[in-house]
This record gives sequence, C-alpha cells and structure tokens, in this order.
Amino acid sequence: MSGKTKKGIAFSNAEREGGRFVHTADLPDREAGGKFHERRCGEMMDEVTIDEILGGRLKIRQSKRGYRFNLDSLMLAGFASIKPRSVNLDLGCGNGILALVLAGRHPLTRWVGLEIQEGLANLARANVEQNGLAGRISIVAGDARNAGKIFSNHSFDQVVFNPPYRKISSGRINPLSEKAIARHELQGALADFLAASKILLKPKGRVFTIYPAARLVELVSLFRARGIEPKRMKLVFSDASSDAVFVLAEGRSGSGEELKMEPPLYIYEEGKTYTPEMKKLFSDLAAFPEACGG
Repeated sequence: MSGKTKKGIAFSNAEREGGRFVHTADLPDREAGGKFHERRCGEMMDEVTIDEILGGRLKIRQSKRGYRFNLDSLMLAGFASIKPRSVNLDLGCGNGILALVLAGRHPLTRWVGLEIQEGLANLARANVEQNGLAGRISIVAGDARNAGKIFSNHSFDQVVFNPPYRKISSGRINPLSEKAIARHELQGALADFLAASKILLKPKGRVFTIYPAARLVELVSLFRARGIEPKRMKLVFSDASSDAVFVLAEGRSGSGEELKMEPPLYIYEEGKTYTPEMKKLFSDLAAFPEACGG
C-alpha cells in the first residue's frame, strides 16, 4: 500500500454485509501521510482511516474495524430534497456523513448531528473540522430517544436519519459495540427516531429516511402513528432481477394524504457496474457549489 488516499466519485466493487451495501475497493488503508491513527472506542482500540469520497470533495475519518458508512447514506443524501436556508437535524449521525454531504450540497443550510456513541461523535466533529464546515455543522453526543430534552421543540425544518434496522432477534449481533449499535435496534429504532422527529420538527417539517423494503408496511404504520404522513417513496433494487432491498421515504408532519411513488432506483447493471442512475447520483452529490465552507 502506497499510503496515499485515493479519489473517486464514489465506490466500486461493492459487497453486501447484512443487508447494507459496504464498499471497500476504493477506500484507502492510510491517510496521505501513511500513518494510522488510534482512538478508544468502548472496549476496543481501533485504527482510523481518512477516506476521500465524491471526487475528493470530502475527507472522512472512520474506524477501520468499527462502523463505516456505506451506500445507504449516499442514496439517502441523493433522495433528500433540502430547502435552502433551513436548519436541519441528522439523527444518529455516526461519523457525520449525511450532514457533511448535504451541507456541502446546500451551502445556505445549517445542520446539527446527534450521535449516541461518543467515539463516533468525536469522529464526526473531526470530520466537520477537516472539511471546513464547523461554521454550519455542530455535533452533539446524545440519545435520539431523549432528543426532546436536548433540543427545543419544533426547532428543525427537516430531519434525516439512517436508523439501525435489524431487529434484536434478527441475525448475529456484532461483538464490536460500535457496529452492533449502528446495525441492531439496541439503543433506538425507527419508532424512536420518528417520535423524536415529531417533537423537533416545525409545523409541516419533513423527515427523510431509508429502511428495508421488507419492512415497508411497518414504516408506513409508524409514520402515521407519529403524525407524519408519507409523501414520497422510491424503492431500491440491487439489480433488475432482484427483489426490492430498500425504500427511501419522505414524510411530512401534520400533512394530508397523498403519496408519490417515484420510479425505482437500480444500483447495478450486469457485471456489477453501477447503473447510469447511480452514476448520476454520485455526480450530483459531488457537484458542490463554490461557497460550501463554514
């Protein structure tokens, strides 16, 4: 390994890990200086890589063995329609990837990231600083289930989240706590994220999320139980021969009934190359306006 970070619009040679798409081929093992960083993350001491994404627009510090963002987050960022001059919340922000991409794409917006894991919150803060967005993104360590006690009611225009969506009884729980909490509903689930969103959203405020397609009925039920009406959805397929894997969903607080089903998104063509739609998504996300700093 040369020790140099690699650039690219997105990732290639994706592999599946437990229902989420994980990408490894274009991710470097080391930062430009060739040195590994270590941090304390719960019970583990872990190395941290610095990975350039979206044509080098962003540099993301993330755990080498623990939680690493994946294609879910980029698809959600591409789906979310963010209003200019809005104040927004990324619930369960992990290493800050959603807030970073969306703040870069929408330079007149401000963001707060809430993350329950202190180690990930620290990484998110480092990512915000490294990418020059400290003036527009702040990171708070805290539990989404207590978000109503952390923030003022009705203080956000939009809320985005990529929640843990493996049931506790579903599959093996990763022995690394950072991965386990991010994947399994151990410390929060969709119902908790929606309950927090309802409290924190301004009237007619919107939520954007991604969820397993197999749990679509549950998603709609939980949206409506929290007074958030589903307004727009898009099914995501691995390829043209597969069943739907995910659903991207937008909901609006206190809105009336009317749902728009958008054309589906196919991730791969034959040979596991990205479809034109995915390439356009990556290209659009990489097209940061000039004034995107803090």
